[in-house]
Amino acid sequence: MPYICTMFPEYDVIVVGAGHAGCEAAAAAANMGSKVLLITMNMQTIAQMSCNPAMGGIAKGQIVREIDALGGYSGIVSDKSTIQFRMLNKSKGPGMWSPRSQNDRMLFASTWREMLENTPNVDFWQDMVKGLIVSRGTIKGVITGMGQEIRSKCVVLTNGTFLNGVIHIGEKQFGGGRIGEKGATGITEQLVEYGFESARLKTGTPPRIDGRSLDYTKMEIQEGDEEVVGFSYLPIQKVKPKEQRCCWVTYTSPEVHDILKTGFEQSPMYQGRIKGSGPRYCPSIEDKINRFADRDRHQLFVEPEGWSTVEIYVNGFSTSLPEEVQYQALKMVPGFGNCKFFRPGYAIEYDYFPPTQLKFTLETKLISNLFFAGQINGTTGYEEAACQGLMAGINASRNAKEQEPVILQRSDAYIGVLIDDLINKGTDEPYRMFTSRAEYRTLLRQDNADVRLTGLGHSIGLASEERFALMNERKEMVAEVKKVLASFSVEKEMADKLLEENNSSSLTERIRAIKLLLRPGIGLKDMINAVPALGEALGANIDPLVLEQAEIQVKYDVYIEKEHELVKKMAALEDLNIPESFNYDRLSAISTEARQKLSKIKPRTLGQASRISGVNPSDVQILMVFMGR
Repeated sequence: MPYICTMFPEYDVIVVGAGHAGCEAAAAAANMGSKVLLITMNMQTIAQMSCNPAMGGIAKGQIVREIDALGGYSGIVSDKSTIQFRMLNKSKGPGMWSPRSQNDRMLFASTWREMLENTPNVDFWQDMVKGLIVSRGTIKGVITGMGQEIRSKCVVLTNGTFLNGVIHIGEKQFGGGRIGEKGATGITEQLVEYGFESARLKTGTPPRIDGRSLDYTKMEIQEGDEEVVGFSYLPIQKVKPKEQRCCWVTYTSPEVHDILKTGFEQSPMYQGRIKGSGPRYCPSIEDKINRFADRDRHQLFVEPEGWSTVEIYVNGFSTSLPEEVQYQALKMVPGFGNCKFFRPGYAIEYDYFPPTQLKFTLETKLISNLFFAGQINGTTGYEEAACQGLMAGINASRNAKEQEPVILQRSDAYIGVLIDDLINKGTDEPYRMFTSRAEYRTLLRQDNADVRLTGLGHSIGLASEERFALMNERKEMVAEVKKVLASFSVEKEMADKLLEENNSSSLTERIRAIKLLLRPGIGLKDMINAVPALGEALGANIDPLVLEQAEIQVKYDVYIEKEHELVKKMAALEDLNIPESFNYDRLSAISTEARQKLSKIKPRTLGQASRISGVNPSDVQILMVFMGR
């Protein structure tokens, strides 16, 4: 029988699970003044990088910067454990630039734990949570595997892949939330009894290889950037460019594919033993060769797991085929002829709860003060989980204090896009963020996340005074750079060589620096190098991020203004509230699908209603008529 344990006080927030979502949730709530208990089944795997040892990437890098701007920890931890940094998509417009770091897996986890242990108001407890305490539709605490009842005002569930997790390797299958760790039971069954809908998803991971057994001369080297920008807006000591670890690129071949196909009869995916949908944009290697049969090779990234380990992560070779098939196929990959396995790849199937059952705060609709964050909501990826944890922690803390919630709009952040997508559209496959999901990506750049969000983070007591001061100082410096560019005149002879190198027509007269910068292919750093007097006017040792932000604002001013106008137009719909008691069954003129979706999700505004999958513009117009608009 459960018993109330006197070892524990009543907490403001209990966070269940210490993955990326759980760590951010605990840190956010504690830094906002709430008394927090972080419960994990294993204290040694806090902030474990269960899959690839990397943070950021396309759109994901923007999310990490947004977490940092609000006052979260992921950016700091990533910078402190980076072994290689790259800014992706630099050949495209700045709305597409995405920071990515390769990280030391063990250093990442130990840094996270150290930061949490140094955060006042965070307590820890090692145990499994097997049940929730609910009274009159409101959460009251949790019940642990050892039978203790621990009371709290709010609970955040961040169970990752552990809810009834099953691991698959070929024809073998066994329970577990991660290789070598048991799954979590009890919570799904209880929530279903309360009326929640649950389903299954699947994800996977590739084999880990002994790096000493590889021949890197047969692969393409991939080095880090010459300038390490990093994620955090705080002055964190970054890895020195010349000290970065290298990654490598190699490829599969028709011979590799033929060997992999010999294992399809034993594949849990093709034999129907895995029922859950896998990630569309990070498929297993067997899924790739099946779906893209016309391709004779697939790219593999060979990534070191840290500074002082020989373990290698084979990015792009996620698989659940039998170990022997994995081994024989990898031996045919260039550079892997003598490879030695540390462990095989595997797939994992787990429970999740379709996120249309949540409010925009990530609080559940059925049980007050109960929040979901991370893979329990159907997402995939550390960054997607971390940002949900941050927002759930913020709103759980504010709920505990009976304060107004914090909700980010689609025009505020990629975090707002992600949560809006989940709540309105739901997902029946692991959700991953892309820049294409954000309609305002020129506004939601990685370089300006602090300008967009640090003020909000500071106002709710999360972002520090130091962050707020740095953000304001940077804004002033950007404004000053633009002022200098608008007033500085560039003589014809100063600019001709620069223009010639960039295939741009020469000047007929002197020109303001800001006009010169508007020319295609002309960058601010190039201008400073070509015109030393401009560099002197701007000042020595100016922050590269300031120059970058000023250049983007000048070059893309027209596009930025257009997106601001679009935001204003959409805001008109967001201001039109729909009564919570509105009866959608009255709307016989709209489609049955739209009526069912609106009744299920119960949108707060016409703007939200317009973004629900299956609701057409004509349906929104009919809804407006019924509301008397």
